[in-house]
Amino acid sequence: MANKRYKKSLEKVKREQLYDLDQGLKLAIETATAGFDESIDIAVKLGVDSKQADQQVRGAVSLPHGLGKNIRVVVFAKAEKEEEAKKAGADFVGAEDLIEKIKSGWLEFDRVLAVPDMMPLVAKVAKILGPKGLMPSPKTGAVTQRIGPAVESEKKGKASFRVDKNSLIHSSIGKKSMGFEKLKENYISLIEELVKLKPKSSKGVYIRTLSLSSTMGPGVGLNPVQATQKELS
Repeated sequence: MANKRYKKSLEKVKREQLYDLDQGLKLAIETATAGFDESIDIAVKLGVDSKQADQQVRGAVSLPHGLGKNIRVVVFAKAEKEEEAKKAGADFVGAEDLIEKIKSGWLEFDRVLAVPDMMPLVAKVAKILGPKGLMPSPKTGAVTQRIGPAVESEKKGKASFRVDKNSLIHSSIGKKSMGFEKLKENYISLIEELVKLKPKSSKGVYIRTLSLSSTMGPGVGLNPVQATQKELS
């Protein structure tokens, strides 16, 4: 049944065509036909050499309309920072106790934050969190003394991204149920942030390819020329 649904969605998408943003986003929403509220995701091929330390692209941006889902946030903090995190809405706050839970296989969370002095402790589970994209980093604002605002930002909906070994960025811009206008504004915010993070050592075309897709739907290619601040403003 799922295969038939996918094939039917695929028929609506011209694979060789690069759509403008409005057309492509509408198609991605239209082809989200599963029996649940699918995410709308973005994939970007960057003109960087991800093997070079100075061309690592990594960041996070608070989306204007959030991600349309409950974000479960873990915070490593003690004393007054622990209370600050709890008041801001963190789902789980702790230190050594959380390390032991994670070591035992517990991964029922979406984001990990930490105050700086907790990072030596968090490093004990880096091999578990890292491969899943959950290891907190100062570059994404996940390691900070301002833990309250960081929790609030994550709970609202913050898109995090990191270039992989194939120079690709993958992220979500929200849920289908949010509708075209909100998803478009989220998309623009993410792309603008990505453009700001272009490494100085990156030469030539920065954004090579772009596509949108729903969780269970086909990829919809976008015209990468639009993925500049000038075009999106």
